[in-house]
Amino acid sequence: MGDPRKQHKKYRAPRHPWQKERLETELRILGRYGLRNKKEIWKFKTKIEDFRGIAKQLLALSAEEAAKKQRELMTKLDRLGLLPTTASLDDVLDLSLDDLLERRLQTIVVQKGLARTMDQARQFIVHRHIAIAGTRVTSPSHIVLRKEEDEITYAPSSPLVNPEHPIHVEQSQE
Repeated sequence: MGDPRKQHKKYRAPRHPWQKERLETELRILGRYGLRNKKEIWKFKTKIEDFRGIAKQLLALSAEEAAKKQRELMTKLDRLGLLPTTASLDDVLDLSLDDLLERRLQTIVVQKGLARTMDQARQFIVHRHIAIAGTRVTSPSHIVLRKEEDEITYAPSSPLVNPEHPIHVEQSQE
């Protein structure tokens, strides 16, 4: 069968390691989104940069060549829930890191009220209490597609499904 292809890094680290402003910004993002390390930030930042790079290439192409590729890009961004299909390339260039971090499973679990804090959401996901369309997902950094958003619930066999579970009793008393 041959050797598997070499795996490559999925992120680009900052060029300069000690920029105070960047370090402070990254620290705030770590706290706000419940990320474990800066490598997670760099991965998502790289994805945003890749989308922007594609948009810049499309702006340089002629109209006929760019139309098909632009539709593909907009369809992908719509599927990810980042932009509607009617968005323009300028909207792609305006995408920020926060837009992508808001699509993480961990963030959406907190927004839907399945967990009270980002840390609790991360724990529920890693401990297999959260499912998307009945399938358990154990990665807090999973990017939730637009069609999956309404299907996020507690896993059917999780003890958290029980309305008498202490976590639900505490929430109703508050």
